[in-house]
Amino acid sequence: MPRSQARVATDRPHRYAKQLAAHLGRKIETNWDEETGLGSLTFGFGTATMTATPDSLLLAVEGDTEHLDRLEDVVGRHLVRFGTKDELLVQWQRGDGTPGTVQRNEESEDEAAS
Repeated sequence: MPRSQARVATDRPHRYAKQLAAHLGRKIETNWDEETGLGSLTFGFGTATMTATPDSLLLAVEGDTEHLDRLEDVVGRHLVRFGTKDELLVQWQRGDGTPGTVQRNEESEDEAAS
């Protein structure tokens, strides 16, 4: 099954993963283990895993090719919204080496352009 990965630099990976699981858990099945720093999100059209490291949150999504963009967008967009103050950037890389989608705080991008 096609897969994409992203490494999101942050000094608060546990916090963001927990928040992502709690927020999305209202609509889908989620799991977050604070001790191991591992979590999962189960959508009807694919899955996502979260791994907290000391300086980043590693994300991986897996689903049919036609759903990869959507999986990347849903996970990345929510994470960026939670991390607005930290200006999180999510850049996905597909399993075949091609770039995936990118999620970033649009306000930061607009300010940089002016």
